[in-house]
Amino acid sequence: MPTLAIVFGIILNAMGFGAYVATGSHSVTALIPAFFGIVIFLSGLVSVFTPKIRMHLMHVAALVGLLGTLGGLGMGLPKLGSLLDGTSQRPLAVGMQVAMGVVCFVFLVLCVKSFIDARRARKAQQP
Repeated sequence: MPTLAIVFGIILNAMGFGAYVATGSHSVTALIPAFFGIVIFLSGLVSVFTPKIRMHLMHVAALVGLLGTLGGLGMGLPKLGSLLDGTSQRPLAVGMQVAMGVVCFVFLVLCVKSFIDARRARKAQQP
């Protein structure tokens, strides 16, 4: 799970910095995926070195993934129609919102699966 958080954190950081460069470095809001990515990345990285708090850090990463999903899809999906018909005023922003929402959703689904697997493994070890 920490490796998964690190990978998705890197993906979100790349998206955020890529969007920032693509906007000509004028819009700080283009970095929003990177802000989410930093928290997810650091949660994964710190949990590698401190296994005692791994569970808590992975729950933080999952919470950030949930917020990224809600924020990205909540902001992007209502504007997706205007993006598809070519009338969007900021097509890059809408595309990045939807992309961030999808990436965070995939991360969240994998987190939930990992949590379920971990719980089953703990139950199987109990006598």
